[in-house]
Amino acid sequence: MSAEQTNRLANSASPYLRSAAHQPVDWYEWGEEAFARARAEDKPILLDIGAVWCHWCHVIDRESYEDANLAALINKHFIPVKVDRDERPDVDARYQTAISAVSGQGGWPLTGFLLSDGRPFFGGTYFPPQEAGGRPSFRRVLESIAEVFRSRRDEVEKAAGALLGAVQNAERFAGAPGSWTPRIIDDLTGSILQHFDAHHGGFGSGPKFPHSATIDLLLERYQAARDPQLLLAAQTTLEKMTRGGVYDQLGGGFHRYSVDERWLVPHFEKMSYDNSELLKNYLHGYGVTRNPLFRETALGIIRWVDTVLSDREHGGFYASQDADISLDDDGDYFTWTLEEVRAVLSPELSRVIELYYDVGPRGEMHHNPAKNVLWVAREPEAIAEALGTSAGDVRTKLESARAALLVARNQRPTPYVDTTIYTGWNAMFISAYLEAAQILGGEEAYGCRIFALGTLDRLIAEGWDQRRGFSHRLGGDRLEGTLDDQVFAAAALLDGFETTLDTRYFDVAEQAIRLVLEKYADNEDGGFFDRASDAAPLGGFDVRRKPIQDSPTPAGNAVAIMVLDRLYEYTGKKEYREQAHIALEAFSGIVSRYGMFAATYGLATVLHARHPVQIVITGAREDDDALQLERTASLFYRFGKAVLRVVPEPNFEALPRSLREILPELHAEKTQAFVCVGGTCFPPVNDPQKLAELLAHIGDGTGGAAAVL
Repeated sequence: MSAEQTNRLANSASPYLRSAAHQPVDWYEWGEEAFARARAEDKPILLDIGAVWCHWCHVIDRESYEDANLAALINKHFIPVKVDRDERPDVDARYQTAISAVSGQGGWPLTGFLLSDGRPFFGGTYFPPQEAGGRPSFRRVLESIAEVFRSRRDEVEKAAGALLGAVQNAERFAGAPGSWTPRIIDDLTGSILQHFDAHHGGFGSGPKFPHSATIDLLLERYQAARDPQLLLAAQTTLEKMTRGGVYDQLGGGFHRYSVDERWLVPHFEKMSYDNSELLKNYLHGYGVTRNPLFRETALGIIRWVDTVLSDREHGGFYASQDADISLDDDGDYFTWTLEEVRAVLSPELSRVIELYYDVGPRGEMHHNPAKNVLWVAREPEAIAEALGTSAGDVRTKLESARAALLVARNQRPTPYVDTTIYTGWNAMFISAYLEAAQILGGEEAYGCRIFALGTLDRLIAEGWDQRRGFSHRLGGDRLEGTLDDQVFAAAALLDGFETTLDTRYFDVAEQAIRLVLEKYADNEDGGFFDRASDAAPLGGFDVRRKPIQDSPTPAGNAVAIMVLDRLYEYTGKKEYREQAHIALEAFSGIVSRYGMFAATYGLATVLHARHPVQIVITGAREDDDALQLERTASLFYRFGKAVLRVVPEPNFEALPRSLREILPELHAEKTQAFVCVGGTCFPPVNDPQKLAELLAHIGDGTGGAAAVL
C-alpha cells in the first residue's frame, strides 16, 4: 500500500480517524467517494464506527487493522470506511439500530457490512483476531462475508432489504401518537423507582451508568410532591456515586460508567456530556438537601474541567479524556498499588489513605490485581477511632495526602484528551456552568460565569449560520449540525440571556428554534427529526428518525419541547406552545415503556404542565437585600426555573415584553422579588424566607398550569 493510501485519513478533523492514518487498511472517511468506489468495483463496504476514547476500538485497531495480512484481505474484498461516532452521531445511531437487530447487541467498535448504497446486511461489534469466547475470528468473518457477497448476492440483497425495513419500522414509532397527559410522569417515576437499587444507589444492576435526567426528574417530583421515596432514590444515588470509584477521588470528574453494581470499578474514560449533566445533578441535589458533599462534588467536577477539559485561552469545552495510556493498561493512570501510595506519602498519611480508600496489597483490577481503585470505604470518624485521633485530624491528613497523590499522578503520562469542540456538548456545559455560577457563589461562581459566556460567544461566532443553524463542531471543514446541536445551543442561549439580560442571546435562540421548526419538524406526525430536511442524504439507508430516548445525552425532541415552552413564556407566541404540545403527543402513546430512558421527556412534561417558573428580582446591583433574594431564588431547585436580575442599568425594558406585561408595577431600584408562572405573577415579596415559601408552593406539574398547592 502506498504512503498516500495509508495517509488518506491523515488530514481528517477527527483525532480518531487520524489515529488510523498509519494503518495498512485503505480507509475512507464516510462520504460519496467511498460509496462511488464500492459501486464501481462491486464490493461490499466494511464499516468501522468507533471513538478516540473507546478502549476496544483501540484493541481491534492494533489486533486487526494494523495487521498487514488482514489489511490485505480487507483491501482486496472490501471498501473500508471508518467513522468517528462523536463526529457523526447521525450515522452511528442508524447503524447501531441495524446491527443490534442482527447481532442482539450494539456498542463500539461497531463493525458493519454494507451494500454499495449503504444498506447493512450483517455486522457485530468487536471481533477477535482468533476465535475466542464464542466469537468467530475476524478473518473468518471477513472471508465468509466476501464469499457470501460473491456467490449468494440474492440472499445478501434480501437480508439488506429486511434489515432496512426493520429499522424503518423501529423508527416509525408505531402507536406512538396519543392524547398527552401530565400523568405520564407518574408512569415514568413509578418505573424508575421499581428499578432503584436501595442498597447501592442507581438503577438496575451492574454495569451501572449515571442517568442524569432520571435524577433531576426525581428531585423535581420530590419538590412538588414531597414523597420521601423520591428523595431517597436521588440522594442515595448521588451519595453512592460520589463515594465510588466511578468518581475520580483525586482529580474530580466522573468516569463513563461502573462495571459493577457498587460504583467501584469504572470504565475510566471521562466524557464531557456525562460530567455536564452530573454537575447539574449535584448542584440540584445541593439545592434540595444542602448536603455539603454534593457541593464539594460539583466543585470537583468544575476543577477537573477547568484543568483538563477546557480551552482556557479561547473558550470551549473539550470532548473527552481517554481511559488508558496504551492497550497494555486498564486505567493505570487513575489506580494505585500499595507500594505506589507508600512511595509518595509518609507512613502516617499513607495509613489514613489506606483506610479511607481501602488500599491494600490486592486491589480491584483484574489485569493487575495489585492496582487499587480509590473509593470511600470508611468515614473519617471510624478512621479516627481506629487511629486514636480526631475526625478533624483525619480530614486534615486526607486533604494533604490527596494533594500529594494528585501531584504524583500528574507526573505520570496523561491519558489523551480529545480537544474537539462539539457544539451540542459545549452547550450542555455552558448551561451547567451558568447554573453553577448561580448556586455556588464565590470565586468559582465568577469563573464559571465568565468562561461559560465566553464559550457561548465562541459558539455564535464560529458555529452559527443564519441559514444553516449551528454546525456540529468548531474547526475544520464545516460539519452540519444535528437537531441536538440546534436545541442544546438554543437552551444554552436562553440560559445566557437569563443570566445577562443580553437580548443578543435571546434573538439567536429564537432564530435557532425557527430553523428547527422549518427544517427538522415532522409536519405529519409531530416531533422533530434528528437531521435537517436539506441535509446531505445517507444513501440507501437514509432512515428518518426522531430521538426521544436519552442515550446517553438528553433526547433532542424533549429538549426541543422545553425550549419551545420557555420561548412561549417570554414571547407569548402561541405557535411555540402548540408545537411543544404536538411534539409531546407524538410520543405519548409509547413513552412510558422507556422508563428511565425517557426521563428528559418526563421533565419536558413537567415544564409543559406547570409552565416555567420565572423569578424577577430588582434592586441596586450591590444591594445586600437584593443579593439575599437572588441567593434564595438561585438555591431553590425547581426544574426550568429562571432567575432574572433587573438592576437600574439595564432596566425593566431589558425583560421580554410578554413578561413585562404580566408584572405588577415594577421599579428597578426597589428591592423585591416577583414569582411568575403560567402568565401570572404573584404579589412581590422582599423577605428571603417568604420567597422560599412561595417557591415551595408552586404547582406540582401534574395538576394543571401554575396551580398553587
